[in-house]
Amino acid sequence: MTTQRRCPDCGVGLEAMEMQTGDGFTLYLVTNERKRGLRGTFGMKEKLRPVPHVCPECGLVRQYAER
Repeated sequence: MTTQRRCPDCGVGLEAMEMQTGDGFTLYLVTNERKRGLRGTFGMKEKLRPVPHVCPECGLVRQYAER
């Protein structure tokens, strides 16, 4: 479910972008919560992907964790 995010300064809709490192790898946020299922029993933590949203007017960047 994608919701339209709005810039708190300009009030216009933010545009979702993709973020990568200089090596082309995707960044992840690692939580303290264990993964569900078999991987969680081995102690693997849940990873979330940060999705940057950019305001086309003022350039504000906000990141939201996507589950």
